[in-house]
Amino acid sequence: MPRGRPPIMDLKTAYDVELSGSRIQHELWPLDEIDPRKAKFPCCLVWTPLPVVSWLAPFIGHVGICREAGAILDFSGSYFVNVEDFAFGAAARYVQLDREKCCFPPNLAGHKCKHGYQHEEFGTALTWDDALQLSMRHFEHKSYNLFTCNSYSFVANCLNRLCYEGSMDWNMITVAALILFKGQWVNSMSVIRSFLPFTVVLCLGLLLVGWPFLVGLFSFSLLLFGWFLLGWCVLSKP
Repeated sequence: MPRGRPPIMDLKTAYDVELSGSRIQHELWPLDEIDPRKAKFPCCLVWTPLPVVSWLAPFIGHVGICREAGAILDFSGSYFVNVEDFAFGAAARYVQLDREKCCFPPNLAGHKCKHGYQHEEFGTALTWDDALQLSMRHFEHKSYNLFTCNSYSFVANCLNRLCYEGSMDWNMITVAALILFKGQWVNSMSVIRSFLPFTVVLCLGLLLVGWPFLVGLFSFSLLLFGWFLLGWCVLSKP
């Protein structure tokens, strides 16, 4: 055998150890139970109503995404991401995501999603928390804008970095739809807190102004949704 050349058996053993280490690195440990009292929502998206805005359009709110240990992260102002201090109050709705539907590639050949090069260019991570940390650093250099760069944008960036459900097309609209159609209410008080102000404003408006108020409220909601849609369209252009 030539000097300095390791035996083939040793190479095979080293290769097996490397593969084994990769498997250990990507093993997903069990998550703790969701605990609303302690504001712990492991691997969840969380939503809470906004003052004034949600009183007029209850489908609009503020969102965050949670670490594996349950801590809430939310983009609530320019160059600032909250950690364990959810802006605008306690979470009212949540949806827990499945880490098995994420792509954590150790290298370019390790992608299980179909967006290998695009995902690599956008920025990949080896764990859920790593992806959230990278998005935090990115948004710590972003200016907050209610319509084009907000809490929904931050969550969408995290989901794109995770390539959740094999998609890199997450945006404000799709994040809002995910919470709206799959979100669960934390408790009955959360439902009351979310809809009572809107109901009071609606009743007072009808009592004092009449049906024109209802038309105006509907127009405002439609305008608000259209503005969000316009902001998404502008940002999605290459």
